[in-house]
Amino acid sequence: MHSQLSVSALSSVNLRFDEDLDLWAQLGVHTVGLFLPKLTAVGVDTAVRRVVERELAVSSVAARGFTLCDPDSWDAERAGLDVAVDVAAAVDAGCLFVTGGTPGPLSFDECVAALVAAIGPTRERADAAGVRLAIEHTNPLRRDVGFVHTLRDMVEVARELDVGVVVELTNCWSERGLEQTITDGVDTFQLVQVSDYLVGTLTASERAVPGDGDMPLASLLGAITAAGYDGYVELEMLGPRIEAEGYGPAIARGLAVLEPMLPAG
Repeated sequence: MHSQLSVSALSSVNLRFDEDLDLWAQLGVHTVGLFLPKLTAVGVDTAVRRVVERELAVSSVAARGFTLCDPDSWDAERAGLDVAVDVAAAVDAGCLFVTGGTPGPLSFDECVAALVAAIGPTRERADAAGVRLAIEHTNPLRRDVGFVHTLRDMVEVARELDVGVVVELTNCWSERGLEQTITDGVDTFQLVQVSDYLVGTLTASERAVPGDGDMPLASLLGAITAAGYDGYVELEMLGPRIEAEGYGPAIARGLAVLEPMLPAG
């Protein structure tokens, strides 16, 4: 398995954390992305101990973002993210990331202002713990979890917030001027997430194994590498195609397709 490659726990979304551990061991996966709700279900201290015992590298810890349209919820959501920061520090994760947050009726600029206010204490806690905090841009159909729908906007917002960017290729691969956005924004990139997309798919989270869809993945990863990115490339697949094939076979195929697209050595 290439040293840059990682497997997100969302690629086996319906497995429990212990089942994820067993699957990763069977597949020879040594670098993983963790999903906070799975960890809290088993107990974060137990989960951290098992990750450390198995000597797994951690590309990311993913957690849910803020309800931007409801400031009264922010304290409770920050408390959850405090746990996520502690987990990320304990496993030396490449980053802790959230989506932009639920906007409700807020405009884009209102969302940015709300996110600045909401995430400030979390960013300070992360900085103090040596954890890199990042935000993921989302598909326009997923306005329930995010309001930033292009990589270009995500880079701009991340600079304003002084956080990193999670590049979700299925959400930006067809953007106008993408290569220039990558070149201009690569210094903000903390993680690149990969799956594939079949043209004609109408559901946001209905993804495919790399190589099964229409995305020019080799070109995309080549542009990101050429821009200077040498961090983790995380396989994050979900949806009915993945469920039908089975997590193990789908993950194994995805890793095999991605490996030759990354720099040798």
